[in-house]
Amino acid sequence: MAKTISYRDVVCRYFDKPGVKNTKAVLEAAARRAEELGIGKVLVATCSGKTAFTALKVFGTKVKIIAVTHVTGFVKPDYQELSDRTRGELEAKGVTVLTGQHAFGGVGRAVRRKLATYQVDEIMAFTLRIFGQGTKVAIELALMATDAGLVRTDEDIISMGGTAEGVDAALVLRSANSSSFFDLKVKEIICKPAMF
Repeated sequence: MAKTISYRDVVCRYFDKPGVKNTKAVLEAAARRAEELGIGKVLVATCSGKTAFTALKVFGTKVKIIAVTHVTGFVKPDYQELSDRTRGELEAKGVTVLTGQHAFGGVGRAVRRKLATYQVDEIMAFTLRIFGQGTKVAIELALMATDAGLVRTDEDIISMGGTAEGVDAALVLRSANSSSFFDLKVKEIICKPAMF
């Protein structure tokens, strides 16, 4: 009787430390996995646009790139870190740029700042950070892009997030709307920092 194999071995890259220095290695690993799995859409966190431009060099036109920025006002009121010029350059190259409310940091953050108490969304963010900041960001991007209608709940995507600058984590996941957060499924960890 033949045995059925109910698992598969998949390479996972672990970085010694988090941070921007891992960006190119994350993008290359994600591009390889996207090709292996036939994934046609990737999300990448970007504030200045630099990581999105690097993603364009690595992925080319093989996949749809969605660059997700901080909300306007994240750093200070009425300020957007991604300049209009950079946004236009990215969009001219086929990148979709999403600026939307952070899934884990909206009104709950206002409550914390005003009343000095944490809300469920920020507790969830702290919980996800046990896997590293980049992992939390990758999951948050997926929720935001799904809420914006840029990612479907029935497709696998790769989402990449980072710690401060660049990206240091990449996940294969099936997303969900933020109102259905617990339906989101992380299917694979392509890479992440081991120490953070």
